Amino acid sequence: MPPSRKNIVLTGMPAVGKSTIGVLLAKCLGMAFIDTDIVIQTAEQKTLQALIATHGLQRFCDLEAHHICALDCTNTVIATGGSVVYRERAMQHLAVAGRVVYLEIDLASLESRLNDINARGVVCSPGQTLADLYAERLLLYRKTAHLIINAAGATPDQLVGRILAQLA
Repeated sequence: MPPSRKNIVLTGMPAVGKSTIGVLLAKCLGMAFIDTDIVIQTAEQKTLQALIATHGLQRFCDLEAHHICALDCTNTVIATGGSVVYRERAMQHLAVAGRVVYLEIDLASLESRLNDINARGVVCSPGQTLADLYAERLLLYRKTAHLIINAAGATPDQLVGRILAQLA
C-alpha cells in the first residue's frame, strides 16, 4: 500500500463486487472498511430503495453526496454506491483523500450478475435499461478513476491481486 496510507476508493456499476472486494482488500492491507450505501442507510434509517422512492433520483444523489462529503477517514477502503459519479463534489472529496479504483465490467457480464435493478436500490430513471445506465456511467467512472481494473470473469481474490499489483 502507498506509504501515505491514503484511502482506496472502489467505484463501479452495481453488482461488480465493490463491497466484497473492499472487505477482502481491507483485510489484506490492514485497513478499515466503509460501505457508503450502509453509511447512508444507517444515517437515514431507510433502505436505499425507500430513499429513492421518497426523495426521487436527484435528491437521493444529493443526499448520497452529502454523506460522502462528510466522510473524514484515512487508511480506509471505501466501497461506494454506483451512483456516486453523478455528483462531482463527492468524487472530488474521495479523490483528494485516496486513490479511486474503478472496477470495470462489460455489459454482458453485468447483465448476468444484476437481475433486478429496481430491487437493489439502483439510481436509474423510469424506463431506463441496464444498457442505458451502463452507457451513461461508463465515461464518468473512467474520467474519475486513478486506476481501472478489469473485473470481468475474475474471482474476488484475483481482483484483490490485480488491485494490489496496480497500487504497488
